[in-house]
Amino acid sequence: MSQAWADHLDLLIRARTPILWIRSQEEERIATLLAATAQRLGNRALARWDFISGLSGLPNREGEAARNPLAALEALAPLAPDQAAILVLHDFHRYADDGSVCRKLRNLAASLRQQPHTLVITAAEWQLPRELEECVTVLDLPLPEQEEIRALLQGIARACGQTLEGDLLERLSHSCSGLSEQRIRQVAARGLARRGALGEGDLAEVLEEKRQAIARSELLEYCPSEATPADIGGLDALKRWLEQRQQAFSDEARRYGLPLPRGVLLVGPQGTGKSLTARAIAHSWEMPLLRLDVGRLFAGLVGASEARTREMIQRAEAMAPCVLWIDEIDKGFGSADGGRSDGGTSQRVLASLLTWMAEKTSAVFVVATANGVEKLPPELVRKGRFDEIFLLDLPEATERRAILDLQLRRRRPEHRLPLEVVVDRTAGFSGAELEQVVIEAMHQAFSERRDFGEADLVAAAAQLVPLSRTAREQLEALQQWASSGRARPASSCSHTGSGTNPAS
Repeated sequence: MSQAWADHLDLLIRARTPILWIRSQEEERIATLLAATAQRLGNRALARWDFISGLSGLPNREGEAARNPLAALEALAPLAPDQAAILVLHDFHRYADDGSVCRKLRNLAASLRQQPHTLVITAAEWQLPRELEECVTVLDLPLPEQEEIRALLQGIARACGQTLEGDLLERLSHSCSGLSEQRIRQVAARGLARRGALGEGDLAEVLEEKRQAIARSELLEYCPSEATPADIGGLDALKRWLEQRQQAFSDEARRYGLPLPRGVLLVGPQGTGKSLTARAIAHSWEMPLLRLDVGRLFAGLVGASEARTREMIQRAEAMAPCVLWIDEIDKGFGSADGGRSDGGTSQRVLASLLTWMAEKTSAVFVVATANGVEKLPPELVRKGRFDEIFLLDLPEATERRAILDLQLRRRRPEHRLPLEVVVDRTAGFSGAELEQVVIEAMHQAFSERRDFGEADLVAAAAQLVPLSRTAREQLEALQQWASSGRARPASSCSHTGSGTNPAS
């Protein structure tokens, strides 16, 4: 735990803050930290209460107030006014909606300011009643830092007669970054049960634990990817930019003075390679890819969406270094009424996300994709939110050739088909539509039990109506928006002045 956090906790208690809410579900770790705080502040009494076991830690009062939250709030009353004490209440947020409990908390908030007593409520989530908003001070408990993780792993190893140090300790501690203390103990326990000692094999265990954490969240999707930049036709300017940003994650870049990259916004019509680019970034950078469906952040209860956003951010940082892919961000935050129809929830969630992106110090690279910009909030696309905004436009002739060749070689590695006519007949096709041309041509030839050729590709292209014809106005508006300097072209062979490109 950072010294700054411990000092802040000490300050709040010394300042007679009456009610603290430590926002975390790590009860054992909170107990350890509060015990150290109580000792630092002159051996203050430290008691705890939960609904099943009642009170503990107060002489001659073990088990009192079990199943009685209101009685638990009376636990400090018999203490002498000068006897400093901390009372930890577990899961107490579940009872704060009761009128009598809420009233008692408000009364205590006033009286405890005159006494060296502090109530500490532990809960991962809590929608504070309006009456308690001025009474409760919120303190977020961050995940264990590197020094804590190293000490924890060394302690576990010593308990088993093992000395853990050097490169192995560093690698294990870095891999455990972002896990809770309880999860680290579980990973270590599995490693000890299988191999009798902590070692290289635990690195895979840690990654699997992080994958399980993502699966449990229901907010993020872990997306394995085998895509590489070579699987993308065109987008050469974007690829060069990404190569530069990859180097900025190194320790050498930190010493040079470069900040960690924040992320990139990819805008373009459907089928131009935005999703494939996100997958290729994660694979080529050797980072986990986490996909966020923005719709999952929005829940029915008031305040739940904000809590889910905090949880999503915490879980993404737990996987760092990683790529966070926010898919179709325009659908999640694009609202014609500015968020009024949902009571401003989408605006608050967006504000939380943008604040985190601007202030984050973790190696989470955000890749946001959008099909259009007409619904995107202005605060999302203004300069500085992302490292850069790229327009992935429809592919030029040379890029269409590259995409068709790539798609054909995936299915016929030794193909020698001429492509000049097909390239000419597919002007305005997206990368996904070019792939469909190849597949349709193969279907036609296979149904006749023969190999396919150039004529089949030309016939398939003639049958397909591309998006550039059915949504011409939207595409022209997007290109005009980008050409005003709001986005960089993802391809160097753009002819619109904005960035006409492809992808596969």
